[in-house]
Amino acid sequence: MKKPLVVVTRKLPDVIETRMRELFDARLNVDDTPMSREALIAAVQTADVLVPTVTDRIDGRIISRAGDKLRLIANFGAGVDNIDLDTARARGITVTNTPGVLTDDTADITMALILAVPRRLLEGNQVMNAGEFKGWSPTWMLGHRVTGKRLGIIGMGRIGQAVARRAKSFGLQIHYHNRKPVPKPVEDALEATYWDSLDQMLARMDIVSVNCPHTPATYHLLSARRLKVMKPSAYIVNTARGEVIDENALARMIEAGELAGAGLDVFEHEPAVNPKLLKSKNVILLPHMGSATLEGRVDMGEKVIINIKTFADGHKPPDRVLQAML
Repeated sequence: MKKPLVVVTRKLPDVIETRMRELFDARLNVDDTPMSREALIAAVQTADVLVPTVTDRIDGRIISRAGDKLRLIANFGAGVDNIDLDTARARGITVTNTPGVLTDDTADITMALILAVPRRLLEGNQVMNAGEFKGWSPTWMLGHRVTGKRLGIIGMGRIGQAVARRAKSFGLQIHYHNRKPVPKPVEDALEATYWDSLDQMLARMDIVSVNCPHTPATYHLLSARRLKVMKPSAYIVNTARGEVIDENALARMIEAGELAGAGLDVFEHEPAVNPKLLKSKNVILLPHMGSATLEGRVDMGEKVIINIKTFADGHKPPDRVLQAML
């Protein structure tokens, strides 16, 4: 049987690329240079399967130029806001993703930011690197303890629940906003309080963690108006998608002291970052590394391979993205 032509848009772990070459006619991106729109269009015109990453914009104009051979877009990532699902569906193209494998990695980095921002860990590290540490003082570099604080989680899916489990062990009180409450056994185990109203939850939280996907419904979910609902002493952590927060409004409020600080791993116009956030001492910025573990990347690649192999064998791939999931 002829191997499907699979175009991979970025470099993946060697073990994954090797297995792809064994199973498929895989065209790899060895030098890891992001593909231009023209290159993506050329890829969809010739490939049987496209393997993009979450930073590749596979919009309707690109998909509409796809050749008759393209029948599967196997996304290397859990989020699929980079793909025009409606156009793909109209063209009869199946879309898959890699859910579940990044839950713990992302929850770990979220918890790290929840701890690091109130305790001013980055500021302390900068003082040491600059050689400015002159000795201990009772009133110097004071932060805030997290034990006993209220954590509001926006989006109580796999990652949100994993964050809640970690935060509970640190003594935080768990609150959450979701489209609907999680099953009662889960809620009871986490001792979590559900808020139907996001505004009411935000007004009462000490720390807010964004863990929901980016969809049209969640774009600027934390708008300027909603950010102003929060307490000036509150912190925001975002390891989901930058578009969920109005970044300009967030930067202005932190600069004005209307919010205490933030820990951000994602940005609205990534890789660009608001200059006010870059200058702020009480903001920790990470380069979209929430899922950046070797184990996680390999697990993602294995899911991509399973989805392609299952599809090529004439079966429904296990990680098909359905409209109802959005």
